[in-house]
Amino acid sequence: MKDEELAGRLREAAEAHRPDRARMLARIERGMAGGPTAGTVRPPRAARPWLRVAGATAAVCGVLAAGAFAVTSAGDEGGERGGQVASAPSPRPPSPSPSPAAKAPAAPGGLRPEDGPLWTGGVVDPHSNPYWAQSNVTLRTTEPLSSLTVELRVAETGGVNSTGSWRSLPEPDFTVSVNESGGYLVYRWTLRPGRSVPAGTHTFAGQYNHAEGDRDATGDYVTAHAVRASGGKAAVGDRFGRAR
Repeated sequence: MKDEELAGRLREAAEAHRPDRARMLARIERGMAGGPTAGTVRPPRAARPWLRVAGATAAVCGVLAAGAFAVTSAGDEGGERGGQVASAPSPRPPSPSPSPAAKAPAAPGGLRPEDGPLWTGGVVDPHSNPYWAQSNVTLRTTEPLSSLTVELRVAETGGVNSTGSWRSLPEPDFTVSVNESGGYLVYRWTLRPGRSVPAGTHTFAGQYNHAEGDRDATGDYVTAHAVRASGGKAAVGDRFGRAR
């Protein structure tokens, strides 16, 4: 048999080799005790070439087996362990704190849109045009009112003059006035004595001409002062936004 063929078979045998851990440990212990064991036969010096190849292959197998023993021993410490190392998750960056919501400026007198059972809001009607506008006031109450005064102030931004007004509540229940005061066109609806406003949502509107073009309504605002039928007062106010 040629040396190359023998070497090939030995390599195949080495690759298929499965080390016997118990026998290897016994041999290591005997080696540490010193001296060859009884019955151990050393090969003669003048060994044939195929024996030298076999010896080299056996040495390689011994190194591989020792490495496998070391890896297996390390894996036995502290119980069974998986073959993968889990890395610690990266800490998440702190979430940015949400910015506080901006509050619309209060109406004059520090009035806000809601007070107890009463709420109001003002908006320019979407059917307004570059020459004429209508300001809508919504008033909502969860309780009947025995007294109510609603006041709409339209800033004199140029060419502002009244063309009328209306309300969703019965006309005979209110007195209505329109006048100019302190740079505003002022609409005022006042509940007549002995009348009442039922719980619900009600509308008041002022109509007016203005100078040609887009009109800035940010200076307009509405206020409402009421007395509840059950007793107690409430006051609300709201500013308008920019509109035509």
